[in-house]
Amino acid sequence: MLEQILELVKQQGQQSVVQNTEVPDEKNNEVMMEAASTITGGLQNMLSGGGLQNIISMFSGDQSQSRNGILGNPVTSMMIGHLANNLMKKMNLSPAVANTVANNIIPGVLNSLVSNTRSSDPANSGFNLNSLINYLTCAKAAPQTSGVDFQGLIGQLGADTNGDGRVDLSDIIGAVSRQSQSQQQAQRQAGGGIADLIQGFFK
Repeated sequence: MLEQILELVKQQGQQSVVQNTEVPDEKNNEVMMEAASTITGGLQNMLSGGGLQNIISMFSGDQSQSRNGILGNPVTSMMIGHLANNLMKKMNLSPAVANTVANNIIPGVLNSLVSNTRSSDPANSGFNLNSLINYLTCAKAAPQTSGVDFQGLIGQLGADTNGDGRVDLSDIIGAVSRQSQSQQQAQRQAGGGIADLIQGFFK
């Protein structure tokens, strides 16, 4: 699933970055790497913060208004701000250019990600919400599993994880949140991980 996200960044970046004369050619790949890192990191932060429901909502909204919905999503706004800030700090882009790039590439990638994931076109079979969540919560660098085993997650954590006497979505959200936190901690300790894969993709 990561490869599909990176490919979307490359596609969106063609116009937003590569063909943008205000972005120096030698910084094109760096800008796209930063965008990819912002998107994957933002989604991972959502999961580790208990935002599984928000991600599911993002992917299950009205497709005819998906771009407007994504633009109005606070997670999208957070990603745009984060990317623009890093483009100014790390690559010395002007505020106007950094904001233009971020406001084009982040919603564009997220919109395509949602649209392709919801699509029944066999050409988009690589886009799968379960695979995305599984990737962001798996401790392996490149998990090959086809989706999240929600029943397995509940089983690992003793079913009723919040002590309310029943097993429901909140238990699953708690399980996914803890797995994502573990994944992030493992990446910080080992270094590399998703960052290395992103860098390798844009070389």
